[in-house]
Amino acid sequence: LLTSQDWRAAQMTIAIGALLLMVPAALLVRQPPAVPAGPPALNAGDGLEMSLGSALRSLPFIVLALTYFACCAMHSGPIFHTISYAVFCGIPALAAVSIYSLEGLAGLGGRVLFGVLGDRYGAKQVLIAGLLVQALAAGAFVFASRLGEFYAVSFVFGLAYGGVMPLYAVLARGYFGPHIMGGVIGAASLVASLGMALGPLAGGWIFDALGSYTWLYAGSFAVGLGAVAIALAFPPFKTSKELAHG
Repeated sequence: LLTSQDWRAAQMTIAIGALLLMVPAALLVRQPPAVPAGPPALNAGDGLEMSLGSALRSLPFIVLALTYFACCAMHSGPIFHTISYAVFCGIPALAAVSIYSLEGLAGLGGRVLFGVLGDRYGAKQVLIAGLLVQALAAGAFVFASRLGEFYAVSFVFGLAYGGVMPLYAVLARGYFGPHIMGGVIGAASLVASLGMALGPLAGGWIFDALGSYTWLYAGSFAVGLGAVAIALAFPPFKTSKELAHG
């Protein structure tokens, strides 16, 4: 699109395409049929359901939200600036865009792979491993300068950042059960969105101030390690009564 029109027209074309695809697809979504109450949720062993307010004040939610924030702050900068970085390294714009395309495709596979691993080994363990891989891949962008190197790093990076995202919902359900999962994920996503906004802004400021993207990726690596450290603070699963009493 950018080779045939300016960026505003390209964005409008993407917006129209998204509208034509996503709205009809959303109309196909159906509510599941009502079913009798099943066995209690993992954290409702005492038969009590935790309120959303209690959940948002609990340690598991605080750790979940901060991990989510640091994760998004770490990968949003590289996601947003890698194409510009590749062009800065002398790679043609059309080829540079394909780097992000590869990240997206890798992320599709990562969601399935990390989901399967989370089912088998536990969401917390797989999330920590994925955050570590994500941080290492972000730091590795510093050493990429040729197209093949960008492809290799972006594949691993996309696999990791795409793979960790569904695990936050798994952890939310495990800690709080399904009855308030929408509110918990909504609140955690609000915090994470602040991280997504911070990464591109910080990356642009770093490049404007220093004329290089090196410290963007070094900073992303450091924030990624911080996300790993925060995730290590996830407590064992408890009952909702124990969570409500701290």
